[in-house]
Amino acid sequence: MKRFLNLLKKEIKELVTIQLVASLAFTIILFNFIGQVSRKEVQKAIGVQTISALDQDGSASSQAVLAGLESARFKIVRIEGKTKEQAIDIARGGESKLLLVIPFGFGDSLEDLKPSQIETYSYMRSFSLIGARGQVVVRGVISALNNVLSDSFLKEKLPGLDPASLKNPIKSKDFVIVHDRMAEASASEIAGMVSSQSMLIPVVLMMIVIYSSQMVISAVAMEKQNKTLETLLTVPIRRTSIITAKMLAAGLVGLISAGVYMFGFKGFVGGIGGDELRAATSQSGAVMRQLGLYFDTSGYLILGASLFLAILVALALAMILGVLAEDFRSAQTMIMPLMFMVMIPYFISLFADINTVPLPVKIFILAIPFSHPFLVSQNLYLGNYGLIFGGLVYMLIVFVVLVVFAARIFSTDRILTMKLRFGKKRAAVA
Repeated sequence: MKRFLNLLKKEIKELVTIQLVASLAFTIILFNFIGQVSRKEVQKAIGVQTISALDQDGSASSQAVLAGLESARFKIVRIEGKTKEQAIDIARGGESKLLLVIPFGFGDSLEDLKPSQIETYSYMRSFSLIGARGQVVVRGVISALNNVLSDSFLKEKLPGLDPASLKNPIKSKDFVIVHDRMAEASASEIAGMVSSQSMLIPVVLMMIVIYSSQMVISAVAMEKQNKTLETLLTVPIRRTSIITAKMLAAGLVGLISAGVYMFGFKGFVGGIGGDELRAATSQSGAVMRQLGLYFDTSGYLILGASLFLAILVALALAMILGVLAEDFRSAQTMIMPLMFMVMIPYFISLFADINTVPLPVKIFILAIPFSHPFLVSQNLYLGNYGLIFGGLVYMLIVFVVLVVFAARIFSTDRILTMKLRFGKKRAAVA
């Protein structure tokens, strides 16, 4: 046991380098910096916006439009006595992101119950999503004004009747049923909530798998290149202990690295979402609990077990790929098969339902061990415990098979001779 612990300490010391610590610290600083900058920009976007307005009509209806924009936290810079072309040039030289032009006859058209038109000119001083928000809000205000004006017309022409009932005679009250629980909400809203909550799982898994696997592959390839692996194999310690120490060290360092990345990513998302995102999350949480769509202690334990087994499978596979690498440079490309095995089920789970895809596709998805952690959260919500425990058993079997295969490789001298050199073989044949 003492030799194993010494070997584990040696592997951890080789993995935890100054470059790794510096990159993790830089990641936290970078994510938090981007999050804070994005938060300030979001606050600017949802704050008071300056827009220019040219009211060529001067009617009560046009004044109502401008008053509605001011009530929606817009700062109106009125342009008086100018033509439309002159107003465009004036607004271009100011701080306004948008020019609103209310043409002649706007109020008369509304009085005659005819469609009226308003022109908006957006100044794209940046191509970010926040830069185009002004016109989106204006369209929302105009939509609200349309409702107000249509309500007033209907009240005038048809007094005693509710305008809302006339415009929307059919109303829908949506309910969602999950097993024996029911809540008032739309199915798309619940699906979006579940998807947003489950989005963190594949991100964490991808970070841990890629980080840990790259460490294992690079460590084994570097030891082969520097001939230190031969010396390590002569130490009086079981080969399985060597494999276990390398996998455990990489798993611990990868877990810490992924935690650091997720901490920085949390600050980044929190900066973008801000208070609005937190308020929406608290409101949706009550609906999710009413439907029973939340994790209890057993749910988190099952999810953790699934993630842990997926990480073990990745490390065992990385150990074999590291043995096949010729040197440290070629080891960087050996991570690609693992990345594809993680990304394929991730993207499929985003756009497809595993229960409705064709049987061959379903078998292909479930045959990839990393697919099961992506499906755990949804299966927990739906109570499909058979699929959950089946996936856990399958990942455990795959892990045992890979470890046995890696142990056989380490138990012979083939570990020092096994290489993938397809390019050199083709060159030799030529």
